[in-house]
Parts: sequence; C-alpha cells; structure tokens
Amino acid sequence: MVNVSKMLNERSRKILCAVVQDYINFPDPVGSRTVARKYSLGISPATIRNIMADLEEMGFLKQPHSSAGRIPTDMGYRFYVDILISESGYIDRELIQDLYNRLEDLKDNIDMLFSETTKTISTLSHYLGVAMSPKPDIFTIKKVKLFQYGHDAVVITLFTEKGLIKNKLVSLDLELSQKDLNRIAGYINSEFAGYTIYEIRRKILNEMAKEKMMWDKLITKAMKICEEAFFSLQCELFISGLSGVLELPDFADLQKIKELSRAIEDKHTIIKLLDKLSELDGVQIIIGSENSIEEMKDFSVIVSACKDENRTVGTVGIVGPTRMNYPKAISIVHTAARFISEILTER
Repeated sequence: MVNVSKMLNERSRKILCAVVQDYINFPDPVGSRTVARKYSLGISPATIRNIMADLEEMGFLKQPHSSAGRIPTDMGYRFYVDILISESGYIDRELIQDLYNRLEDLKDNIDMLFSETTKTISTLSHYLGVAMSPKPDIFTIKKVKLFQYGHDAVVITLFTEKGLIKNKLVSLDLELSQKDLNRIAGYINSEFAGYTIYEIRRKILNEMAKEKMMWDKLITKAMKICEEAFFSLQCELFISGLSGVLELPDFADLQKIKELSRAIEDKHTIIKLLDKLSELDGVQIIIGSENSIEEMKDFSVIVSACKDENRTVGTVGIVGPTRMNYPKAISIVHTAARFISEILTER
C-alpha cells in the first residue's frame, strides 16, 4: 500500500485532517470557510479553498455536487487513519474496567464471552460489533459432560484446560438415558482428556478405522457422539447492533442497507475475512474500496486478534460506514481485544 502521507506537505495534511474530522462529526460536505473558522489553522479561506482543490485533484477529497463543499474519499480516510495509528496509543483503561464490570461473570463460557463482547462493542461505538471465537483445534480438553436434551439430542459440555466452557448441541438417531450418557462421558474422558481437539479428531479417525466388531455397544455410541461433536466444532461468528447502525444517516440509501444485509448473511465470507486479518499483529483497518468483499466496499472494517501468548484465540471488530469515528472505534476494538486476551491468558 502506498504511504499517502508522504504525498502531502504540512499545510495540506492539516487541512485534509480537518475536513475528515469535520465530516465525521457532521455528515455534510465541508467548505473552506468552515475549516478556517473552526480549526484555527492560521490559513485564509482562499488558500484553504485552493489546497482543497489540490487535494481533490490528488484523490483525497471529492465534491458531491458543484455547489457543495468536499468530503473525504477512501484515500482521504486512509491518510487520516494512518496518522491516527502513528500517533495513538489506543488503550482506554476506563473501557477495560467497564468491560471487566460487564463481562467478568461470563469469562468461563467462551461463546457467551464473545457474544456479549460484540453487544458491548456495538453499544459503545454505535456500529456493528463483530467477533469470531477461537478455532476449536487449539483447545486442550480437560473433561466432557453429556446431558439429555429431548429424546434424540445431547448437550455436550466441553471443559478446556484453561477452565473455559463450550456447549454443543448434537442430534442423534440414538435413544440414550442419562445413565448411558454418564458412562459414555466417562469413556470419552478416559480416552481423550489432555488432548487437543485436533488430536482427538485424529484419534477418532484411527479408532473408527479399526474392526468395528471389536467395539461393544457403549464404545459404538461414544464414537457416534464424538464424531458428531468434535468434527462439527467450528469458529462461531457473532454480530450485534444492526438495528442501531441502520439509524445512521449514512444508511438513508436503501442500496447500502441491502449490501450490508447481504454481507452479514454470508457468514462464511466474513469468517474468512476475519480469519485472514487475525493473522496480522495489531489493529487492522480496511476502508471502503480496500475491502475484498464486494458488498462491503462502502464500509470500513476494524479488527484486532485476541492473543493467548502467541496463539490467536479469537477476533473482535467493528463494521460501519466509511464516515466512522475512527479514533473511538480503533480504541474500542484494541481495548476489547486486549481485554479478552488478558482474560484468556489469566486462565
């Protein structure tokens, strides 16, 4: 990516940042008189007007109609965000404490932790809160409990080595009593406790390759449950705050609403995007046309991976219009990722 900040002198940078900041605060095109009056740059309106025209020619600003002021392009937002990243420390200690107060009681249930984090992110930012739970492969299983759910389903509760809990509902063609399930759980724990889910999957495949005549009925049922549980575990995607986002003036255009709705419905694509971004360090910001998802080219995505030592144990982020309060959004995402990282590292 081109370092656009090197294309501008100091006066042009200040004027561009003023235009971007004003447009973020008030969704109206920004004129030279507004910049001169509100931002005390010590530059005359006429000079500001000329510099804004130059910025438009360079691709940082655009003019919605000839009689209006100017608004940032994606390139203009990128310049502004790159300045923020170079000058900001991100972390909001008050927000971390707020997250602890809101989510401390959920720290043992990993899906609830990520789900409620998205709600908190959305409430604080007024944009979409998104999160992706960790890849199940990395968890080491401490024990498993099984519970009846109706006549043909079982709730499998997985306890990891770090004390986290993950629940999985599995439908079966078997009728099993709670006594049967307790015995099966005992067998699963004796065979698989202390292994990662990746290792458990390999062990199950090895067991299933053996002569089935060697299995008794209990082991057959246990293998069926293990197959359904451990092979169907996936990253979970959590999204909160759509109704609030649609109230923003940026979504007066029905086409934008349709595009965002289509993007949210295609969860596989969003998971793929978050997974790719989670491999990178720090806060990652994709602005408008930089987005690889066609339906999201009018939106910005801010994402940060959650880390347990060197492992990625989830991803949190924000999706919103390109006219986004980037300082606040970046701080919220970075702080939420740090919060979850600390929670999981403490385990």
